[in-house]
Amino acid sequence: MYKRILLKLSGEALGVKSSDNIIDVDSLNGVTAGIKKLHDQGVEVAVVIGAGNIWRGKVAEKIGIDRVPADFMGMLGTVINAVAMSSNLNRLGVPTEVYSAVPAIEGVTKPYDQEEAKKSLKEGKICFLAGGTGKPFFTTDTAAALRAIETECNAILMAKNGVKGVYTKDPNVYKDAKFLPEVTYKEMEELKIQIMDASAIELIKDTDLEILVFSMSDPTNFDKAARGENVGTICKKEK
Repeated sequence: MYKRILLKLSGEALGVKSSDNIIDVDSLNGVTAGIKKLHDQGVEVAVVIGAGNIWRGKVAEKIGIDRVPADFMGMLGTVINAVAMSSNLNRLGVPTEVYSAVPAIEGVTKPYDQEEAKKSLKEGKICFLAGGTGKPFFTTDTAAALRAIETECNAILMAKNGVKGVYTKDPNVYKDAKFLPEVTYKEMEELKIQIMDASAIELIKDTDLEILVFSMSDPTNFDKAARGENVGTICKKEK
């Protein structure tokens, strides 16, 4: 079992297309149940979540909002998602902290500090690392890679909707897409597989940090992935 992991979630993990609500109760409960299972097994968990259920850059383009303020709107969206998940876990008796790379909200979030976050993880708290990198032009993929390195995680767990792992190409578009149970960062670059953006892979490709990509349709996959079970795709440095 990995001792410390960073769980990377898309904002869409908390919403459903058939609903106008930005956060779906069943989706929220399912994700937090998976995180609680990790916590109960003794895994130290940091979480980076996107804001796609609340705000997307394409919307900003349509209504004429410049890139920089649009990116900050997205960062604030990640804070909303992090606080929602934190509150739900607290209700289940799981201790949490929400750290934000954008200015903290007194009584709700704390300013992100690498050493304080590592201390909280050691204390058994689920740490939500919100606000992206705090800078525009960087995605939550890059934030996840950076925070995983800073907090000395052993692996990044990427829970995906609709796919069980990594394929040679989009399986929702191409019927001949092949599932890859294991892939190196070098192979990902050669095959142009984009499970994370290029800047995120650049950060971790020469480290021992592994990425596990799996389906989030089954909440038990969180725990199985953290224990190294074959529930998806393992991405790692070439030996």
